[in-house]
Amino acid sequence: MSTRELRMSEDALAWLGLALTDGLSPRLAGDLVARYGSPGAVVHARRQLLEADGVPPPVAEELGRAREKAEAEAARLAASGATFVTLADAEYPQRLRAISDPPLVLAVRGRLGVCDLGVAVVGARRASEYGRRVATELATGLAQAGLVVVSGLAAGVDAAAHRGALAAGGETVAVLGTGIDVVYPAWHRDLAHAIVDAGALVSEFPCGTPALPYNFPRRNRIISGLVAGVVVVEAAEQSGSLITARCALEQGREVFAVPGPIARAEHRGPHRLIQQGAKLVTGVEDILDELAPALVARVAHARTTAAEGTLSTVERQVLAAVGGDGGHVDEVIRRAELAAGPALETLLALELRGLVEQEPGKRFRRRAA
Repeated sequence: MSTRELRMSEDALAWLGLALTDGLSPRLAGDLVARYGSPGAVVHARRQLLEADGVPPPVAEELGRAREKAEAEAARLAASGATFVTLADAEYPQRLRAISDPPLVLAVRGRLGVCDLGVAVVGARRASEYGRRVATELATGLAQAGLVVVSGLAAGVDAAAHRGALAAGGETVAVLGTGIDVVYPAWHRDLAHAIVDAGALVSEFPCGTPALPYNFPRRNRIISGLVAGVVVVEAAEQSGSLITARCALEQGREVFAVPGPIARAEHRGPHRLIQQGAKLVTGVEDILDELAPALVARVAHARTTAAEGTLSTVERQVLAAVGGDGGHVDEVIRRAELAAGPALETLLALELRGLVEQEPGKRFRRRAA
């Protein structure tokens, strides 16, 4: 190992040690690193010096064990198939680095990649069928546009969002409120494996950390910190999803909300967000128009391609007869070499699928992707 690699390894372990120090917040740790010049200098500083600089005595004592704890945690991460990135690494997500209290270290299983063009889709654990369907559709559209879908691996909306991205062949990132080696809920183990193959699981908590209630608000700031915008699908007025939305606003992210029936409790959170200025979402285009308008056409093309892949032989025949320039209905029927009745029925079916549209004068043309 070269001197430079050894130093980088020592710095990484020092960052990990700081992250594992009980009572040391990311903000205080960052201040100490800035004051002492490196994470290693903080870890190896004398206890009396640390206390003189305002570090509480119990925290200063814990820092004396930081290196030992870091080595043990690094071994546990390796055993679980995870790596870790530190705040100083180039691989650390740029958006997350810019928040007021970024995690010092992220444990990662999979490929974290670049989430700068990412969108979080979050919502109720006990989601309705409507909520799960909307989350799936939005995540599918975002993935088709090339965006990373971020969520929290929870039941309900989160799981639907991850699955929608996976079904579209896209990238998705799950931010855990547990250690990187703990899947919660346990029945999402297969989903977690699929996410690792197509994106990443991420956690700031040490290996073995269980699903404790107070971990999830901390987790939520990472979900919003990774992305350009947060979409709330369903949420009660006191839900964790609204904590994510609040974090997003504090971090300068865009907030979107999906409306629903006014009498249902799970829609009160999104409705409140809309009243407070969140953008109302009726489809993935509403999100893309705000964050990446150049990608709207990509979603339309993906939908058209998917729709065309399910056409029957007759439907393909009539679509080909419409052609690139379109034509009068009589001309389309002639080109299709079909009787008028079946040809007209097929044109209607193609119109309902969004593949063709009728213009004045009984002219048909293919809908632009």
